[in-house]
Amino acid sequence: MYTPTQNGIEKVVRSVRYVEAAPPHNQAELVHCFWELKTDTALPTDFHYHVLPDACVDVVFDLHKADMVTIMTPHITSDTLNLGRSFHYVGIRFLPGVWREDLEKIVGGFEDTPEIGTMSAANINNKLLAQTFSDQQAILSQVVDQLADENIVSRNYFVADILTQIDNIHTVADMANIATMSPRQLQRALKQMTGFSPHDFLKVLRLQQSFGQHYLAAYVDQSHFIHSFRKITGYTPRRYVEKFEV
Repeated sequence: MYTPTQNGIEKVVRSVRYVEAAPPHNQAELVHCFWELKTDTALPTDFHYHVLPDACVDVVFDLHKADMVTIMTPHITSDTLNLGRSFHYVGIRFLPGVWREDLEKIVGGFEDTPEIGTMSAANINNKLLAQTFSDQQAILSQVVDQLADENIVSRNYFVADILTQIDNIHTVADMANIATMSPRQLQRALKQMTGFSPHDFLKVLRLQQSFGQHYLAAYVDQSHFIHSFRKITGYTPRRYVEKFEV
């Protein structure tokens, strides 16, 4: 199954903690993970978070700003977010294709909203406050169930088939064949379901693959790998591994 890598936290940074947890089994076709990102103590300087593209949709609860929820995903280049010196975020990372609401604002951007579906962001944040991450996961799971009941998220068999067979996909034509669609049909369907063109979607999946296996499994050669990695992240692979926790 598709397993995006964690976003980049510089190795020199202390007192910032990031953890992930798998969702309940019955939500595994919707959710990649629940996650928490927080400072243990106030930092001496602002923290810059290097967010990798993964085609997932993140629903982010800022426990220092309890009246809003943020919905977001990077496009095909990494984003660097200034999170300040003290923060506490908890989130749900939905798999590509399962988000059924309008993707136009959130792909390559974000949307802050006081409500998600019929649920109040303030009400969810109040439940999450003062809970351990272990206890917060049960609350996040309830949010997922409610979003599924309201058809804001639902399993996407089309995209799931692509993700399952990603090791066999080397070109957009391969993707179209697996989806049993023409390239033009694939273009329309994938853009509507993920917010990405097939070409951009493949770029993102290849990048994510490169963290979990040898780069030649996803790229033609080393030169192609380095060029693509640098274009998306702003770093060569070697420099990225030197700079960030991976």
